[in-house]
Amino acid sequence: MWVFGTKGDVALLNCTAIVNTSNESLTDKNPVSESIFMHAGPDLKDELQKLKGCRTGEAKLTKGFNLAARFIIHTVGPKYKSRYRTAAKSSLYSCYRNVLQLAKEQAMCSVGFCVINSLKRCYPLEDATHIALRTVRRFLEIHGETLEKVVFAVSELEEATYQKLLPLYFPRSLEEEIQSLPYLPADIGNAEGEPVVPERQIRITEKPGVPDDASDEEGLEADLSFIGSHAFARMEGDVDKQRRLILQGQLSEAALQKQHQRNYNRWLCQARAEDLSDIASLKALYQTGVDNCGRTVMVVVGRNIPVTLIDMEKALLYFIHVMDHIAVKEYVLVYFHTLTNDYNQLDSNFLKKLYDVVDAKYKRNLKALYFVHPTFRSKVSAWFFTTFTVSGLKDKIHYVESLQQLFAAIPPEQIDLPPFVLEYDARENGPYYSSYPPSPDL
Repeated sequence: MWVFGTKGDVALLNCTAIVNTSNESLTDKNPVSESIFMHAGPDLKDELQKLKGCRTGEAKLTKGFNLAARFIIHTVGPKYKSRYRTAAKSSLYSCYRNVLQLAKEQAMCSVGFCVINSLKRCYPLEDATHIALRTVRRFLEIHGETLEKVVFAVSELEEATYQKLLPLYFPRSLEEEIQSLPYLPADIGNAEGEPVVPERQIRITEKPGVPDDASDEEGLEADLSFIGSHAFARMEGDVDKQRRLILQGQLSEAALQKQHQRNYNRWLCQARAEDLSDIASLKALYQTGVDNCGRTVMVVVGRNIPVTLIDMEKALLYFIHVMDHIAVKEYVLVYFHTLTNDYNQLDSNFLKKLYDVVDAKYKRNLKALYFVHPTFRSKVSAWFFTTFTVSGLKDKIHYVESLQQLFAAIPPEQIDLPPFVLEYDARENGPYYSSYPPSPDL
């Protein structure tokens, strides 16, 4: 893992992703954004309009277009006012944390940070630098295996501050660490680097809502009296009754859709809360370029899915987390069946569960599924699955015997090919395709 700072333009960094700091409408005119827009080209502005803005502290992803970086992660830093200092600190922490989380989920190898707290937002530079470096340091302590390089691109104005504080968080020697200790701030955050606000810390009592002098028996009665009467217990309605009506086919179509959406939202919330770094590290699912129709291309690498060795429920959660923002618009899937064996075969029950859980937008906006290097057995299994288990998928599947066929729909420069796929195709269909180099991130 390499972490270093450099004076220069973040838009010129050759990283998997670079970071753009903007406002909530993603139209801010600051030196960082203007340079990124200039080098990325006009397509970036069109892509940002589809995102419909970004709230303070959040992070959103677009392609890099003409940049050396493949992706741009956009985030919105807080406006600083001394009376709202605590809120500003929490928001700035969220910016850096959410950028790193997104990079981890997308299995990125390197991230180039700009200084998110722009001058026009009045955030004190040294305070902001502590938050930036501390958040990155704590994230890498936990998830360091997911990133190979983190770069901080700073201006001449910010260079001295970063040179002073980088050794505190990323010392190159014990001597450098000792020399930097006087710069350590009073607030060093929690285990993840998040600013700690004592008055907001949760305090747990043994029996909330019960007087201290109440007896155990009275306390138990008081505790039981609350069950089922508060808003949280009532908001789902009678779940057993709803389930019975579903089984009896008596719920309306609208009610069924509402029930399905509620179920999907539960999965999505769990996916956002779960640590899925072990699944991300497999690099079995990733976003690449666009096809000839401008639709996002998602790649699934069958050989990278060790079905018998991983928690398949976490795999489902990871699929939902990665695909939720992709599926809001038209996309295509490329599934590489190349050199898979029995340990990589996805069970039909798992695929059926995935198909049942995902939101309607996944099915509506999936325009094609390219099944690359299929075997006779896999074709038969896919036919049975799309004929008898799920509906509406059969017409979208295209069996692709060679990369030449795939390149007719997706230009070779728009798809990152695992090296073993290139080697297999060159061996089976001729060496013509070996001239297309694999992505360095794979």
